[in-house]
Amino acid sequence: MIHELRDLDGLRAACGDDDLIVWAAQDLRGPARAWAGGNAVVAAAPDIARHDRLAVWGDPRDAVTLVGHALAELGPTYRPLGERELMRQVIAMLEGLRDSAEFTWMSLAATPDTAPGTAPGAAPGPVPPSEVGWLDSDAEPEITALLAGDAPSSYAVPGASGVRRWAGVRVGDELAAVAADAWSAPSVGLLAGVATAARFRGRGLAERVCGWVSSQLVATHGRAALMVDDVNTAAIKVYERIGYRRLPVLACHVTAPASA
Repeated sequence: MIHELRDLDGLRAACGDDDLIVWAAQDLRGPARAWAGGNAVVAAAPDIARHDRLAVWGDPRDAVTLVGHALAELGPTYRPLGERELMRQVIAMLEGLRDSAEFTWMSLAATPDTAPGTAPGAAPGPVPPSEVGWLDSDAEPEITALLAGDAPSSYAVPGASGVRRWAGVRVGDELAAVAADAWSAPSVGLLAGVATAARFRGRGLAERVCGWVSSQLVATHGRAALMVDDVNTAAIKVYERIGYRRLPVLACHVTAPASA
């Protein structure tokens, strides 16, 4: 039997507090929705990290039923995603889905290692970097220019829906590295928009900014998470040093009305 979940406590209990599901549910208000059935849960919200997303968790056969139900309610713009092997089984059992992208979801729980100020500092240079901190709105043109030149594929950009605030570090008067708090949910803060200007790479600035923002997200939401391409091994190593753990993820496109 499928039932719709109406509150975050019920959702967290149903999915074992899985951070991808809890993040995708956002605040379960407005258009965000979630369902449970058997030993599976799905959660959906529109326009988070640039897509309408439907996170999937649990037993593959139960998940197939829920994904079909959710897509019938929500429509084909929603992209199912979840742990990679789970989603491969869902695709095999549910017509109308095809695999779209494989990437890594990483999450960070509250530990002493994520306290503010514990992230590694930058290597010495001719001009010492400033302290990391939240940037005010006057810095948005600088952030936009940095992303356009050094991270043009970033989903998070100033002014985009769900992108809440930016942190950065300067070297002299130049903005050298940034990261954003974007599409965060009540109990999962999301790190996005990580970029370092090319001329300042190799000094540990991205790790410094990411460590600081991660500690802020954990302090506010209880845990942090992020999405990263599998091929970006350098970034994954940075996040692992901060304390993030990996989950291989597969996202799908809906190509036709889903049917088991």
